[in-house]
Parts: sequence; C-alpha cells; structure tokens
Amino acid sequence: MTQSPENALTTPYYTAVSTNIWSNGRHVVRCVREIYETWDTKTFIFMAEQPVMFFFKPGQFVTLELEIDGLQVMRSYTISSSPSVPYSFSITVKRVVNGYVSNWLHENLRQGDVIAVHGPVGVFNCIDHPADKVLLLSGGVGITPLMSMARWYFDTNSEVDIAFVHSARTPRDVIYQRELEHMSSRVPHFALHLICERQEIGQVWHGYRGFLDLARLELMVPDYLQREIFCCGPTPYMKAVQNLLKEQGYDMTRYHEESFGATPSDVKQDALEQAEIASEEADAINQADLLQVQFTTTGKSVQVAPGETVHNAAAKLGMHIPKGCGVGICGTCKVLKTTGEVTMEHNGGITDEDVEAGYILSCCSVPKTDVAIEY
Repeated sequence: MTQSPENALTTPYYTAVSTNIWSNGRHVVRCVREIYETWDTKTFIFMAEQPVMFFFKPGQFVTLELEIDGLQVMRSYTISSSPSVPYSFSITVKRVVNGYVSNWLHENLRQGDVIAVHGPVGVFNCIDHPADKVLLLSGGVGITPLMSMARWYFDTNSEVDIAFVHSARTPRDVIYQRELEHMSSRVPHFALHLICERQEIGQVWHGYRGFLDLARLELMVPDYLQREIFCCGPTPYMKAVQNLLKEQGYDMTRYHEESFGATPSDVKQDALEQAEIASEEADAINQADLLQVQFTTTGKSVQVAPGETVHNAAAKLGMHIPKGCGVGICGTCKVLKTTGEVTMEHNGGITDEDVEAGYILSCCSVPKTDVAIEY
C-alpha cells in the first residue's frame, strides 16, 4: 500500500534530525570505534551524542581533556579524518616510550567512553593555502594531518595534483598504507612514495630504503620546486626538509609545517612558577607601571608587571585556568575579556570570530591596560 505524503512524514524513516555545527570550544564526545593502524598506532573515532557536523580545515587539531591518575591533563592531537565525513572525527595515536598520555589512551580509552575535547583550531591546513599542485611530506605519526588533507582531496574529487612522500622506520610502521595505496590506484594525479629506513628480518619491502634526501626527492617528485609543500614529522625530520629546500632555492613562503610539538623552552615553566618570578621582578618596577587584572566571576584581582600574561595573573591568585600547550596553539586556555586591551601572540589556537567576540588565550595575552576577565 502506498503511503500518503502526510503519513510518510510521521514514520521513523522521516524523523527530522536536528544537527549542530562544530565550532571552537569544549565538546563532549563518545569514542565509537578503535582501529589498529599498525602494531603500535591506533585510531580513535568520536561522535557526539546529538548529531554534530564536524566541519574543520584538514590539518587542524583538537585538544583532549582527560583525567589521568586523578589529575586533569590536556593534550593536543591532529584530526586524521576528513571533514568530508562530517558526523565523526578521528585522531591517530602512536605509542611512544614513556608516553604519558599516548600510552594511557592505548591502554584505557575504549569504545563507549566519553571525553571532552577542545577545538578545532590550527593554522596548518590546506584550505588557507590553495594550490594546483601540492607535495605532502610526512615522517612517522606526523602523517596524520597530511592524511586528513589527502582524504579531503580524494573525497571531494579535487583536481589538485598530489605527491605524497611518507617516511617510516620499517615496513610494519607505515601508517595507513593500504588506504594510501587505494587512493593512489583510483586517482591518476595522486602519486604515492613510501620510504623505510630499514627492513627487519622476515619483512618484505620493494620500495625506497634509507632517508629522504635530495636525490630521492628529485627522483620521486622532479617538480617539487613548483609545488605547495605541507610537512609534518619529528623535529629533526622537518629541520632536514627545511634545509634541503632552502639549499635548492625553494620559495619558503609556500612551505607549511605542523609545529605544535616545538614548544619553546622559555614557555615550558609552570604558570605558578612564572608568576612567582614575575612577582619578584615586580618589586623593582615602578608602581605606576603595574596593571590590574580583574577576574569578575570570582571577584578577585591582582596587579601584574609589564610582560606578564593573564594566565600568570590567575596563577598569582591561586586560580587554575586549564592550559595545554602554553604557546597559543591548543586553545585550551580561552577566556572572555570584557574590558581592557591585551597583546595576544597566538599560533592559531583561536579563531577570528572568537577574537571579535572578545575572547583571548590567557597563556599568550599580555595586558596593555587594566583588563577584566570573565573567570
């Protein structure tokens, strides 16, 4: 029997779905699947309880809010999935020796578990740097943001000419190998090149061996100087790539790399320690130079010396603003500034829309005038 349009709309198959759009902030998500990519690398897939369209720029990351051994821990991970699959997102995590968070995730995060994430944020992405020809260079688990980009290009049937060069220690350490080979086999303008440092006993490998160098790069991607380059991997790997490209006269304004692993040593100190140092320095500063930071929710206020951050001001008062990276990348320490002016030198951890709305990142915001913070 044929249903009338009126009756059809009342059946479960036509139930309207209320869908929200992902925006930078704190979100509660559930782990819906775990996938072993290699022997020591696992992908975790997340969805929201209520449908959410997880739109982001391929290459961006999220910060996980976790409780480990009774302590709140924040850690940033690149999104490895593509926004072309919008109702979920994934991160891919590799076990590392003495890796506090990565190993905890492998051992404790299971399907069905609920966690909070902050984001998405990050200036490293392929949307803001469009190009007809790209070169994706990755080493180890640094492949994750580039895989997000590759999946985006593939799923959207992009006409971008892609050369993907990935370096791994051994054949069993090549992450996403089968999926990369599948994409390469389906798209004529997707050239895949895999390099392994070495082979272990019993492993079969017919690809490139050794390390990425000029000779191998010219052999694999002869026109690399004409491509937009996106790079992510261990710091020594990225440094070597930079040196190689500079020596060949590459236009480095077209070179982009993921950098939230390179936290400068001068910002690694705990906020409370920084606050104590600043307090000592303030003793020698003219009182007229001090500025007031007021936290309106708690009703507390404190004077800070020139150069002190809002985060340090909170620490002086014994207040803990959650922080992940300390250099304005992860976006965890975002707070609302209601009055006053600050100088904020961030690294992509906050959107232009949030800045216009008055939000700042406390870890990298230095008051220029007296300020009031909603916290």
